[in-house]
Amino acid sequence: MGRIPGAAFAREEGNAAGGYNECSMRAWNRARLLWGYLRRRSRLAALPVEYIVETTAKCNLYCPMCPRETHPQPKADMSGEVFETLVLQACESAEHMMLIGLGEPFLDPNIFERIEFCHRHSISTLLSTNGTLLDEGAAGRVLDSPLEQITFSFDGAKKETFEFYRKGANFEKVRDNFVRFARMKSERRSRLQVVVQMVKMEGNAGEVDDFLAFWRAVPGVDQVRVKEDETNLMRPDAGHAAGEWKHPCHYLWRGPMYIKHNGDAYPCCQSYMLGGAPVGTIGRQTLVEIWNSGTMEWMRRLHAAGRGGEVEVCSRCCTTIPHPALVAGSLILHGRTVRRLLPLVERLAYWSKAPRRLLQPPKRVGGG
Repeated sequence: MGRIPGAAFAREEGNAAGGYNECSMRAWNRARLLWGYLRRRSRLAALPVEYIVETTAKCNLYCPMCPRETHPQPKADMSGEVFETLVLQACESAEHMMLIGLGEPFLDPNIFERIEFCHRHSISTLLSTNGTLLDEGAAGRVLDSPLEQITFSFDGAKKETFEFYRKGANFEKVRDNFVRFARMKSERRSRLQVVVQMVKMEGNAGEVDDFLAFWRAVPGVDQVRVKEDETNLMRPDAGHAAGEWKHPCHYLWRGPMYIKHNGDAYPCCQSYMLGGAPVGTIGRQTLVEIWNSGTMEWMRRLHAAGRGGEVEVCSRCCTTIPHPALVAGSLILHGRTVRRLLPLVERLAYWSKAPRRLLQPPKRVGGG
């Protein structure tokens, strides 16, 4: 499938052979995003740095904190046409794609081909898995692929807790799958980044220390993350009140933009989870048209004016709003560096170790 004719920011295939420096092009794209963010521009002359791409809507577990509980999903995969169109339009500017969404990536029969396709277009890939399908054979295929980072979702240190939050999964089996994978990665001296992550919720908050101690001792694990639950299912009254929007949301200027399996594009994953409407569809409009759609410009104008709370989905969002200095840093640095610094930023945000003027976490709407 060829490029979309006339799409902005794309260079012709012949020019690629002429020696364009892809790193410089991406740096220039970030610079234009940074300028647009600092000037509070509603229309941007650049494309997102990153995307969340839901290559499949299928999942084999039922989890009480997952938006699948309120947003029923079809048993469907993203078509090759939608995926290739997205990659071909984004490859001059995108630094990485997170091949995740409301599905389990290893239920996508084409997941390894998609990873390879991104790699051929110089886009780094990341994914997150529940581990139920990560047997030794799948682990070997992952380690043979150009995947750059894999996150293991493991929401608890005790069997009963884990199996409450990951209904349909077996604690011992998933734990052993993850440990074996990390060991194989270590033995192969693979550069793949392995992250083990627990979403901190009421039922597992008392297990954080045990979780950290266990996974930090496993060879081959590069990061152990404990992050706050950013969905509203377990805390429906959380969000950002209208008066809290001192700084605009970084997602509207740098991404990640969320692409559903059917090609529908959303400003971010939260906007879909909170019932927002798509701002375009891959294949019907170009990425440039979607990124600068009327809705996107409207949202940016309100956020730039300190009125982000007037956007209904934004008022109920549970994502921390960073200070413009942190957003600027995320656009100066390459996306790979930003991803590796993210756990530190999360710790600062969720454990209140940073001044509120730098990181503004959500709170209960209408109260303390």
